[in-house]
Amino acid sequence: MAVGLSGFAFGVTSAGSGLTLWQTCALSLLVFTGASQFALVGALAAGGNPLTAAAGAFFLGVRNAFYGLRLSQVLALPRRSRPFAAQWVIDETTAVALAQPTRRAARIGFTVTGVTLYVLWNLTTLLGALGAEAIGDTDAWGLDAAGPAVFLALLAPMLRSTTERTAAALAVLLGLGLLPVLPAGVPVLAAAFAAPAVLYLEGRRRGGTRDDARDDVQDDVRDGAPDPVRDETRDVRAEAQQDTAREDQTREDQTREEEADR
Repeated sequence: MAVGLSGFAFGVTSAGSGLTLWQTCALSLLVFTGASQFALVGALAAGGNPLTAAAGAFFLGVRNAFYGLRLSQVLALPRRSRPFAAQWVIDETTAVALAQPTRRAARIGFTVTGVTLYVLWNLTTLLGALGAEAIGDTDAWGLDAAGPAVFLALLAPMLRSTTERTAAALAVLLGLGLLPVLPAGVPVLAAAFAAPAVLYLEGRRRGGTRDDARDDVQDDVRDGAPDPVRDETRDVRAEAQQDTAREDQTREDQTREEEADR
């Protein structure tokens, strides 16, 4: 329902910015990523240059390429179907696919979400463009907030650890802070640097903690205390062997699933 409202809002906004009915529908059919579409028509409505508007929309759409890198591993689709599946790589399909426990469930979730949203988005775009004059200002109805609300609802349950929540908070600060000074679409890409920055700091913190613990053990050994390094090494080796066995079993399960799908 929320995606349908976003599609309706886009149809109204696009028609209000001066695009024809066919141009509006073509954007939803061919682009099919709401943020880029809203950025394009918003820039055109504000009197921006078409090339500048298209550049901003392109920058916003780049995030889908990163989604595709992750989904290519999760879905492992046959090569002949990948060009068609690429059209459905958006925020919602990515979130639904990544939330599934198995590859088969991820494929089903991706396909069902992609088909239903593609059909609904294009249908509501058409209705919005046809009813643009009747509804008036979309901001007064709050329809412009439907898209971000959907994305936040999908994202929030995935932020389980402190590291993930910290990365999300830093991304918000970067995106909002750079919004007034950078062209449309660029703050979104800059916000993506929050993840590697937080992971780097987390790695430094853990490395420092391990160094301190190692120094404490060495001091204890010099003082005649039992050396726990051998026991820890043995435990780590056993845990690594268990992880390898689990990974081998997972690969075998995935191979059987792929053979069953074929």
